[in-house]
Amino acid sequence: MVPNEIITNISTNQKLADSWVESNVAPFYPKTKIRYLLVGNEVISSSPKEVWYSIVPAMRKIKNSLKTHSLNKIKVSTSMAMDVLESSFPPSNGTFRSDIAGSIVKPMLQFLNRTKSFYFLDVYPYFPWSNDHKNIILDYALFESRTVRYTDPVSNLTYTNLFDQMVDSVIYAMKKLGYPDVRIWIAEKGWPNAGDVDQIGANIYNAATYNRNVIRKLTAKPAIGTPARPGWVLPSFIFALYNENKKPGPGTERHFGLLYPNGSNVYGIDLSGETPDSDFEPLPKPDNNEPYKGKIWCVAARGVNVSELGSALSYACSQGNKTCDPIQPGKECFKPNSLFWHASYAFSSYWSQLKKTGATCYFNGLATQTTKDPSFGHCKFPSVTI
Repeated sequence: MVPNEIITNISTNQKLADSWVESNVAPFYPKTKIRYLLVGNEVISSSPKEVWYSIVPAMRKIKNSLKTHSLNKIKVSTSMAMDVLESSFPPSNGTFRSDIAGSIVKPMLQFLNRTKSFYFLDVYPYFPWSNDHKNIILDYALFESRTVRYTDPVSNLTYTNLFDQMVDSVIYAMKKLGYPDVRIWIAEKGWPNAGDVDQIGANIYNAATYNRNVIRKLTAKPAIGTPARPGWVLPSFIFALYNENKKPGPGTERHFGLLYPNGSNVYGIDLSGETPDSDFEPLPKPDNNEPYKGKIWCVAARGVNVSELGSALSYACSQGNKTCDPIQPGKECFKPNSLFWHASYAFSSYWSQLKKTGATCYFNGLATQTTKDPSFGHCKFPSVTI
């Protein structure tokens, strides 16, 4: 994958594109089976706006470089998240955002259509469900519903799961731009097996259920496709192989893996889709399919690096409004005078003030959420109320 950070430079420099392919692709082909080369990952979602307009020019430059190196069988594309859509419901109303539809997406679809490549799409039913769990039934998101059906009022197509709805909304969006037949490759799909206290439905039971069911759907023979494209093959990847225990952000970001970092299974899985659920070990019952209600504190994690903890304490105290005043000498939370205690207070104070602006209880793995009040005596720890 061409990193997002160099897309702009490659888009205007054929020699740089040639050099990148020469260093990162040519030496490994054909011993390594390289079929697709993505120019960036979710660039629209994660990169500055000025980079967006470089995606397609960079794709063209990379394609030219592959031809120069006689690597003609390797297709070029880029990956997109669902947030490139302005509307996704009902699926027939799927529409690309007005700020990118004509200037970025349409030229990209033209390139993909001409080169017979795929539109690489990241699809996570977990996120729309968790954001609207009162209106979207969990079983519908997990491919488990036997009774819930949704019929699109325009297309009259009937849906039995959220995944198909999401994919078809992109298909209809492409159709509106004049490219109804560009094939889709599911670049990422998955469900978190754990998360923070305030992250609903992130558990092993749901993750295993979703991944087992989506694998069965996508490996079925003959191919099932989606209501808008019945019988079409949907090639796909699962995100992710391992829990990424060093990844920043909310807890779910570190818990999409099929395996723990030590290589052991998070839950039983069969990528062929042939193993019945009854052959797997029983799954732990979910305990967070309903939102947590109450207070949450952010405290220092046990066993972390002392030097790093000190740096994180300094950072937390430099943010917000009087974040660390109570742990100053002589104040109500100064004692016990320990780094762990002071960092825990600072983390809770920082998080309670700044969570609404996107702050997380992570601090590079030094912090963890707790529902047990760490307050002691006259020292009251700030908290977040859910």
